Amino acid sequence: MAASVPALPPGVLSLHVLPAEHHDRDWDAIIVPAAVKERLLGQALLTLKHGRKLAQLAGLPHGLVVLAGPPGTGKTTLARGLAQVAALALARDGATTLVEINPHAFPSDMLGESQRNIMRLLQDTIPEIAARRPFTVVLIDEVESFAVRRSTASFDTNPVDVHRATDAVMLGIDEVARKLPAVLFVTTTNFIEAIDEAFLSRADLVMHFALPDQATIARILDASLAELAVQWPGLRPLLKSTGEIAEIAALCGGWNGRQVRKLVLAALAQRLEVARNPALLSFDDLREAARKRGGVEWAGAAAPSSKELFPDVPRELMHDHDHGHDHERS
Repeated sequence: MAASVPALPPGVLSLHVLPAEHHDRDWDAIIVPAAVKERLLGQALLTLKHGRKLAQLAGLPHGLVVLAGPPGTGKTTLARGLAQVAALALARDGATTLVEINPHAFPSDMLGESQRNIMRLLQDTIPEIAARRPFTVVLIDEVESFAVRRSTASFDTNPVDVHRATDAVMLGIDEVARKLPAVLFVTTTNFIEAIDEAFLSRADLVMHFALPDQATIARILDASLAELAVQWPGLRPLLKSTGEIAEIAALCGGWNGRQVRKLVLAALAQRLEVARNPALLSFDDLREAARKRGGVEWAGAAAPSSKELFPDVPRELMHDHDHGHDHERS
């Protein structure tokens, strides 16, 4: 009988021991100025490597980083990548644990239950996990649901419990900073205005991410095409056409990085011959996909029949569908 996998503590989405090879891609996948990554890595190493000494200072560091910006700007992927590159830098001193928290596991309709759940996480679960290895990174996505702005808390929920839960977050963060100064919290938010001011004031770094400009979009397109060219070398000539890549990038103004990468996938599906053989992808396919933004196919026209789509398929391989039953053609 296979050994059972131990259950994760309540509110914990996943636990990873770093560095690990399968986490290598996250850091490089997000294209931002080098100074951004250097600043993030510097903050992480400062907390993880020197947190115990810094805890003796009057201005107590909280080991808290907030990454804020629109959806699709790569905050979560970059946070995971940060944990990996920090773990690589610290590997000679021991392994790093990456803990991913589900903030939606904590709100409760029961009075005081949210507060108890959060205190249990920060006072019991995190210290227990942090005791296993020298360094710990705690990733909390959508932290606005974890540290609700109390001054504007919705009365659709219990306002007393919202206040208590957010108070519990502050107390817990403070206690971890005092007792476990080598723990780094990396949090992300799409709505920084929804986060409590006291939580933000505890952050050692608040980094704002904007939508990519045209030059960055061009770099994302180039990187996406380069990844495809690894699988289909026939696409390599596209990488040399920097002017056409820039032209496509100009069509993507106001898009986030995720949408730009999805554009390449949409372009691969524009024509059936390209879907069959992605090496046939062209800039016309990318332009058409950008124009449609992954839009509606065959709008205002009749869709082609299966015989028109697949004229070369032998009839004996065709199947009818009649009144809910499949019949093979004889």
